[in-house]
Amino acid sequence: MARTDPRKDVVIVGLGWTGSIMGMELCEEGLEVLALERGPDRDTVPDFQYPQVADELRYGIRFEFMQRPRNTTLTVRHTTDDVALPFRRWGSFLPGDGVGGAGIHWNGVHWRPLVEELRLRSYVEETFGADIIPEDMQLQDWGVTYEEMEPYFERFEQVAGISGQAGNLNGEIQEGGNPFEGPRANPFPLPPLPTTLSNEMFADAARSMGYHPFVRAGGNASKAYTNPYGMQLGPCNFCGFCERYGCLNYSKSSPQTCVLDALKRRPNFQYRTNAEVMRVELAEDGQTATGVTWFDEEAQEEVFQPADIVILAAYQLHNVHLMLLSGIGQPYDPATGEGVTGRNYSYQMMGGTSMHFEDINFNPFVGAGANGVAIDDFAISQIDFAAEGFIGGSYIGNGQTNGQPIRSMSLPSGSASWGAEWKRDIARWYGHSMGVSSHGSNMSYRDTYLDLDPTYTDRHGRPLLRMTFDWKPNEIAMTQFMRRQIEPIVEAMNPTHWSSAYKEEGARYDTTSYQTTHNVGGAVMGNDPATSAVNRYLQSWDVHNVFVMGAGAFPQNLQYNPTGMVGGLTYWSAEAIRRDYLQNPGPLV
Repeated sequence: MARTDPRKDVVIVGLGWTGSIMGMELCEEGLEVLALERGPDRDTVPDFQYPQVADELRYGIRFEFMQRPRNTTLTVRHTTDDVALPFRRWGSFLPGDGVGGAGIHWNGVHWRPLVEELRLRSYVEETFGADIIPEDMQLQDWGVTYEEMEPYFERFEQVAGISGQAGNLNGEIQEGGNPFEGPRANPFPLPPLPTTLSNEMFADAARSMGYHPFVRAGGNASKAYTNPYGMQLGPCNFCGFCERYGCLNYSKSSPQTCVLDALKRRPNFQYRTNAEVMRVELAEDGQTATGVTWFDEEAQEEVFQPADIVILAAYQLHNVHLMLLSGIGQPYDPATGEGVTGRNYSYQMMGGTSMHFEDINFNPFVGAGANGVAIDDFAISQIDFAAEGFIGGSYIGNGQTNGQPIRSMSLPSGSASWGAEWKRDIARWYGHSMGVSSHGSNMSYRDTYLDLDPTYTDRHGRPLLRMTFDWKPNEIAMTQFMRRQIEPIVEAMNPTHWSSAYKEEGARYDTTSYQTTHNVGGAVMGNDPATSAVNRYLQSWDVHNVFVMGAGAFPQNLQYNPTGMVGGLTYWSAEAIRRDYLQNPGPLV
């Protein structure tokens, strides 16, 4: 029989960005809060201290800060006619492990969504007509507007210490910023990061073609900063160890740097590590949660944790998995189109062109995760979908993130791949490369979804999560459009060699090579319980004391990195809980 621990007001599943923020916000209400984290404890000291953390083999290649597939994985297939097989080694995306989650190892690139993206179906129908939407594309509005979300975007930017240049202050376009972004009430809390040579070369070439380059915003502090929780960030020293690493310099926006030390000082907050939540327990009527059952790794036993409110704040895939295992929301069925839990899984469409310059050394070891210059001239709001034959958009840019000797050995096509000739080519070209990339949207479709695998189980005997996903013609058309915009910019820089890599007609989703850790959907938000698993406040339609954080709420993927939207939604949901739910527990809609 499972052990039963003392009741808490709130139990939070996962202690990354969303779990940390929710912990702070609900502790401020005087609630007794417990967070359960499936992985180990992690803190800047000793886990991120120099020189240990600057170990590319350990962290960049062997994924020390990532979950182990032997402990938690999922199965993947392209279509409903295929048999799904388990991930045995992470490749396409990298779920974080332990306290801080993926907030430890992200690069820090930060965006807000466009005004149009949060009401994308309405925008497309009003501007181009509903007949341009492919029959199998499940395009949805989010249930919230940019105007409603703007104060919560700003709150997250203040807490995360985002560096950047505003492009639109209260409707006034600002020089040096993104002229296509939604209006901001206030500037970023920190000025933009300094630029590198490759950034300037890209900016000059883009500007010469009539585009609008700007320094992209990011969670790498450009100078010393103290956030609203009293947490202090130091200026980024461009060490080049952001992606896949914890920040040794207290400079990268992460739960450790921005929230956790303040949260741990709260007397009404506790957290447990190596505590994997097995399921959310429901009352007999299935309409309220009574708490969660978790597995205590140390004691090797199940524990029931009673709580009045359950916050699912794990990674997107794990949140959806828990909902399916716990019977929260009707599972989505692509054959009938009915059901909501698992619906509208989507990802990110990437592409890029690499260049090599015989006579230019970019000093790539001088890098930061969010370093970069971008253009947004081909954003969703700037493209005639009817004329171009696709729905979506992309930002285009250059970034210099690291010069690590294993993962950053870019060579021109035709170079040797091993032996003495490979060593010769590495010596010749190391430091002489840069790239221009496209970071594009991905729509959701009737047959791209998440459910429980009928064959494979995890170490606890629970069905694994199954992902059904493949690239669609709409996204292939979008990325090929971006290729046609990027290659003239590249040619204007006159590289010695250049080559492109974009998905082409017939391309299949490949799990083996890294793309992004931007998995979204499956616990979609919206105003219609027939097409969304959670309402506009991220509250389960069916179980009113369960709130589901994170990118699972996205009805389709943005053209941008998701963290800014995830952070804003967390503060939006937290305020609804504090303002309305605690006074009158029940459905908020």
